[in-house]
Amino acid sequence: MKKFAVVCLVLILAATTVFAQGKITIRLGHIRDTNHPTHLAALKFKELVESGSNGRIEVKVYPNSQLGDPKQMFALMQVGDLEMMYGGINTFAWVKGGEAYEITAMPFLFKDYNHMRKSLQSDFFKPVQEKAEKETGIKIININGDTAPRGLTSNRPVVKADDFKGLKIRTAASPTVLRAMQALGALPQQIALSELYMALKTGVVDAQENGAITVQSLSLFEVQKYYTKTDYIRDIETFYTTTSFWNRLSAADKDLIFKATETAGNYETELTQKQLADVYAFLKTKMTVLEPDLLSIQAKLDGIFNDYEGTKWPVGLMQKIKSIQPK
Repeated sequence: MKKFAVVCLVLILAATTVFAQGKITIRLGHIRDTNHPTHLAALKFKELVESGSNGRIEVKVYPNSQLGDPKQMFALMQVGDLEMMYGGINTFAWVKGGEAYEITAMPFLFKDYNHMRKSLQSDFFKPVQEKAEKETGIKIININGDTAPRGLTSNRPVVKADDFKGLKIRTAASPTVLRAMQALGALPQQIALSELYMALKTGVVDAQENGAITVQSLSLFEVQKYYTKTDYIRDIETFYTTTSFWNRLSAADKDLIFKATETAGNYETELTQKQLADVYAFLKTKMTVLEPDLLSIQAKLDGIFNDYEGTKWPVGLMQKIKSIQPK
């Protein structure tokens, strides 16, 4: 908490320079390490914006949770102490007013990346986005950047639903993920991604659920024996800003930034999809890779989110997503 307070102070002191002398400074935070496609895409965004503005716009990238976890970065954005974040669309649901985005963390809902992105950019989803942006003060610039679907690593074999019972597992802070793990009998815990390696090494938790690229980039294979390819939740890295910051930009700067997010997000998607086959092959040399009994897991989760329909998100939204045809 003390570290977060120091970060806040530094950002507050820097905030006065954001629009000084016609120049703009954009501070962009994310939670991934510097080897991850998210960071490489953030650097691509920085390169494109700075070159496209002839240096008038400076982008400072803060990786590896330097500015806190997604909740903390959203809070910094809401008080004007951070201009941008590049993080999962799942995390928007963690902000008061963004609860409808909990649907993006629904297990087994999205067929693939294209299905998910097409759904979130559809006409039927626009009112959901507009309402969330109005209530949170946070604007989605672009939903773009594939991430590896979430799998499971553990120190004991986890294949079928019953294997989750009593499993101490680090999960994302999503209420949907927490409920899913509790329904399976696991014991979910919240640990910052930057602290996950030591938590697994010291036995604070026995397991975690992240994509294979994160497992490799954080060297989690050193402290976990098994990888189970559940692919149960998908996510898309998203460029967030605040409506107040966005509204102060010129139309030309908005256009430059949007185009940079499109190129950078496509770059992340390309890196992720190229890496996945190599990463899975690598993990097979370091861990025992297991194929799950998905039917038993899906059966255990059947119906446990029925009360979210019409409360967290509009009635019928899930069915519209299921019926959409991927590209």
